[in-house]
Amino acid sequence: MADNYILTPEGKQQLEEELHYLETEKRAEVGERIKVAREFGDISENSEYDDAKNEQGMMEARIAEITRILGEATVVATPKRSNSVHIGSTVTVDMGGRERVFTIVGAAEADSHAGKISNESPVGAALLAHKKGDEIETTGPTGRVIKMKILNIEH
Repeated sequence: MADNYILTPEGKQQLEEELHYLETEKRAEVGERIKVAREFGDISENSEYDDAKNEQGMMEARIAEITRILGEATVVATPKRSNSVHIGSTVTVDMGGRERVFTIVGAAEADSHAGKISNESPVGAALLAHKKGDEIETTGPTGRVIKMKILNIEH
């Protein structure tokens, strides 16, 4: 069964750029590392060769993953004239006196450090379809109740 990947147009572009980099520059770089490591002699006890081959394996796995995601993904554009939260919306919320900003994206794009949360996460799912001023309550992954008030929505 195929995964149901959802991407914003920006997320699709980022994955395409990463794929291009990996397939061109990174492959050449790792290939050169392997070539140089082979010149050191016996590869059975050559840590440089082992490191380069491990990096090559991880890189090829990432290329395959991105290729699969791009092939199966649905690209969702946020409606420009909507006043409710959709995938691609940037939402400012008040969480108990603390202002937080989240961009709602599909799981393949989620990056909590960059403020991009999945539409499948408790907070992301709770925000969807709500409007500015709405007060929302959801349960977080640890079982803690999360209360939010939407202060602003940008598309």
